[in-house]
Amino acid sequence: MSMVVRPPRRVMRLPEVKHVSGYGRAHIYDLMKKGRFPKARKIGPRAVGWDSEEVHAWVAAQLDGEA
Repeated sequence: MSMVVRPPRRVMRLPEVKHVSGYGRAHIYDLMKKGRFPKARKIGPRAVGWDSEEVHAWVAAQLDGEA
């Protein structure tokens, strides 16, 4: 039995979300608008970030064919 080790929960910024998802900025925002990608959250006056657990869960669903 193998255990899945997840990194600690944190805020991911756009460059990392792009890297992890394999998508560009415009496509990520389009998927968010359609409700098919985790929503960005406001983390400052001019900054947004994504919950790392939500993004990693989304990637896992894509790889498992659940999308």
